[in-house]
Amino acid sequence: QVQLVESGGGLVQAGGSLMLSCAASRSVFSFNAMGWYRQAPGKQRELVATMPLGSISNYADSVKGRFTISRDTAKNTVNLQMSSLKPEDTAVYFCNAVQKWLGVERDYWGQGTQVTVSS
Repeated sequence: QVQLVESGGGLVQAGGSLMLSCAASRSVFSFNAMGWYRQAPGKQRELVATMPLGSISNYADSVKGRFTISRDTAKNTVNLQMSSLKPEDTAVYFCNAVQKWLGVERDYWGQGTQVTVSS
């Protein structure tokens, strides 16, 4: 069973920075992709950033140039460095991992961590 545990959320003023971390229960190399999604109140969950194994990272247009996704293979974590935060970045942020095996794709999710940006 795969477990993903997020940490690093909290309250920050607009313009500030936070780093989210997602610890996986197995090697990050066992996943075809890892990433971050977010869900604001009353809205659908949306992609923030993904890091496919062996490919370039992808970012939502709204966070390009402000957020950076990275992977720490020694700690089996995927991190999201968030800078120049805006009130519209307020949401629950979820870690995601994807495994593809014999044509079957499985998605794993963390429990989420709240990020609140005050104006």
